[in-house]
Amino acid sequence: MSHHHDAPDAQHGNEPENPFLDFQGTTPYEDYVQADVLTHLQHPLSDDPGEMAFLVTTQVMELWFTVIVHEWQTAAQALRGDDLPTALAALKRSTYEMESLNASWKPLAHLTPGQFNAYRSALGEGSGFQSAMYRRLEFLLGEKSASMLVPHRGAPRVHAELEKALTEPSLYDEVLAYLARRGCDIPAAVLDRDLTRRYEPDPAVERAWQRIYSEAKADESDLIRLGEALTEVAELVWRWRNDHLAATRRAMGAKPGTGGSAGVAWLEKRAAKNVFPELWTARSHV
Repeated sequence: MSHHHDAPDAQHGNEPENPFLDFQGTTPYEDYVQADVLTHLQHPLSDDPGEMAFLVTTQVMELWFTVIVHEWQTAAQALRGDDLPTALAALKRSTYEMESLNASWKPLAHLTPGQFNAYRSALGEGSGFQSAMYRRLEFLLGEKSASMLVPHRGAPRVHAELEKALTEPSLYDEVLAYLARRGCDIPAAVLDRDLTRRYEPDPAVERAWQRIYSEAKADESDLIRLGEALTEVAELVWRWRNDHLAATRRAMGAKPGTGGSAGVAWLEKRAAKNVFPELWTARSHV
């Protein structure tokens, strides 16, 4: 027995309404996302078809840097106001964003030296270490360096933003100030340190994290939740650096990097370091 004769009516009854297509001027989607701007920002400089992937991937990375910086600034500001839930939410979001950022290496991770050389000259003196947004990300991690402002002297707005970021507390500085207000024994020398210098590990900070992680009711500790959220961020930063190192090794071996950087040697040094160092070393003593 067939019910096929019912089908057209049933389909007709469930037919979705047609979306509204006739807008005066640009669409609301375009106004909000500015897709037309984003999709016309690619200007390859070589004839190599692979350069487009390199260019878009790099631009996507810049967008991820932008949102991650926003999350960490949100977390730092929340901690300054003793608002731990808002800080934890921002850190949690940033870990998903960092996973997406790290996945951005995929299109570049399998370049042969020949493929990379096909458009490497288009970069000229350009290099990733010149990225101002990535520099802000590093500054927020406590990786401060006044010399890294030098490449941006010719761009006053960018230079001013970086100068501000250099002198402001990093995310980790805000974490340690928050721990001190919560009764943890953080030395004055750490709390009053020169914020324009790279953060250096301190044995007293390690002991503070050790005590936090050794608490009897460990699973209920909101400070452990903060520690774990930061550890997750730190691990993803470590993965980012290692993926960058692997992709660079594959594409160019041990040749000097673009823009006069040391290339693989520089990246190896970076990949060996952990951010929020005492969170890692304290684990040995718990």
